[in-house]
Amino acid sequence: MAAYQMNFNQDFTSLSVLSSTGLRLYSIGGQDKVEEIFAKDNTEQIRIVERLFNSSLVVLVTSQKPNCLKMLHFKKKQDICNCFYPSEILCVRMNRQRLIVCLAESIHIHDIRDMKILHSIENIAPNELGLCALSLNSHLAFPICQSSGELRIFNANKLRTGMTIKAHDTPLSALTFSPSGALLATASERGTVIRVFCVKNGQRVQEFRRGVKRCVRIASLVFAAGGDFLCASSNTETVHVFKIDAKAVEVAELKAIAEVAAKCDSLSKEATTTTTTTTSKATGVKATAEEATEAAPAPAAASWGGMFTKAVSSLLLPAQVSEVLAQDRAFATVALPQSGLKNICALTRVQKELRLLIACEDGFLYMHDFNVERGGACKLLAVHDLRGALEDVIELQLSESVMRTPSKPLPATTMPQQSLTMLKSCAASVLIENPDPAPDNSYAGILRGEQADAMSDSAKFRKLCDAIDTPTKLYDERQFPPVAIAAKD
Repeated sequence: MAAYQMNFNQDFTSLSVLSSTGLRLYSIGGQDKVEEIFAKDNTEQIRIVERLFNSSLVVLVTSQKPNCLKMLHFKKKQDICNCFYPSEILCVRMNRQRLIVCLAESIHIHDIRDMKILHSIENIAPNELGLCALSLNSHLAFPICQSSGELRIFNANKLRTGMTIKAHDTPLSALTFSPSGALLATASERGTVIRVFCVKNGQRVQEFRRGVKRCVRIASLVFAAGGDFLCASSNTETVHVFKIDAKAVEVAELKAIAEVAAKCDSLSKEATTTTTTTTSKATGVKATAEEATEAAPAPAAASWGGMFTKAVSSLLLPAQVSEVLAQDRAFATVALPQSGLKNICALTRVQKELRLLIACEDGFLYMHDFNVERGGACKLLAVHDLRGALEDVIELQLSESVMRTPSKPLPATTMPQQSLTMLKSCAASVLIENPDPAPDNSYAGILRGEQADAMSDSAKFRKLCDAIDTPTKLYDERQFPPVAIAAKD
């Protein structure tokens, strides 16, 4: 059986299907509406495909050039730019602000609008799986230890290092953020326990038990669009869906607020102590900082931060918290026809109905019903065969613009060269290559005269913006919330 590499985009409206013979992109418009929108022969041995939401921007990594990231506008058949890295690219993550490239021992953060490198995280623990997760609000999580499940959160927007979380005793195998970026779900190599953490303070919010008898490898871990469910698939014949406890999330967020208030109160105390000590020395009183603090103590519960912390501890963190942190079982399940295959899951709304999508490496897309009230076994609604032949679709050869050669041989001193931009980081360099532009035969182009041999940075910027911009969806209430307009008399 031929293996197909399946991958959803960020909002689960599109699916890429990669095989040894070709690459195809599908749009998911409904239960019975899965349409092929792009296809090409896999002559370059593509191994990584990522599409930015429902835009025209697609990034590719091939086996022929494993350290090269290709960016293209697939609807206009245009190569935008190629980015070269010091070693093999293992993983690529994108949102509307950032593009993350994960190597074995470094992570590079780009501004997706112009592909300028903003920061490089160097000398990380060897990450041979290229494991990392990027939230929609640009929180980045990645493992920092090979022997345990310890991870670090990095703010890719503000370029600041965040907290470290020891999620598991064994190395990590899966990471994912909730759509809001408030929660982080993790799974270890054993695959029996899945944990959910609060991103603000690293507190464990919930713990789920996937199984007991056998250890498996988690292939897909993803939150529902609303963040209220978590779906996990593995190499077994069962897909599990867990329900996120909203009260536990609220408790964790309140505790994070209390910790911030307590920290501010502690800083205020230190400032008061320093002022008191300085005044005492100025008047000739020989007292240490500790004695000055004991002379005018402030009871912990008397300050606002202390009172808030005590209230949260007494009212919102009773003995039942142990039950919240206990290992919960699956809320819903799906029984697959065959085990041993890699399955990628998505829990999203299709035509305003919540559906569980399972893309299997056998080349099929399964759509299941999902009952948010009762859970239980999910009913199979539709099956789509995505192994079809390449016909009546757009064909694109990525190497056409790159492999273009001049008609007459030129001396080495006059040979036109592609525009190369070197972006230096701490210990590595990223090379951005702008492919030769297509000739402009328009009236304005003729007036401007002959173009430069290489695409300018402004032209690359326009191409990126054109590829990133997505068509507006008038039915999407998240982008266009309903507005009540009062009628005039």
